[in-house]
Amino acid sequence: MTDQIDIPGIPNLKHPARGYISGGQPSPEQLQAAADAGVGHIINLRPVTEDAGYDEPAKAKELGLSYSVLGIAGAQDLTADNAHRLDQMLTQHGDTTTLVHCASGNRVGALMALRAAWVQHKPKAEAMAIGREWGMTNAEKAVDRLLD
Repeated sequence: MTDQIDIPGIPNLKHPARGYISGGQPSPEQLQAAADAGVGHIINLRPVTEDAGYDEPAKAKELGLSYSVLGIAGAQDLTADNAHRLDQMLTQHGDTTTLVHCASGNRVGALMALRAAWVQHKPKAEAMAIGREWGMTNAEKAVDRLLD
């Protein structure tokens, strides 16, 4: 587990692994709190067509955070290619504390489960548990089918 960085109000905030935080959409104030707490990189799994209510990339830049987007709109985007892309995004920032988010944390957990299975070659049960640790909820059935 990472040090328990508290960012009040982020939906489904999780601390699934050292150096990583996951959850739902942060507000501008929560992004500021994340930066103040030591987060250095944001990975947004919401496609650009989903309105966050503010210009998140601009706010991240203003705060000095590195920022990446991997748009996962729904089950159709839960692919091996996207699991590999997420793996690259997670590893490219080294020891930088990273917040991975979507709207609720569900897509984060789903893609992390697929990464565990397809990239890290973990058994299905372990991959599903990893997905839940990262925030997977409603996508569990879709991920379960994909891993069969």
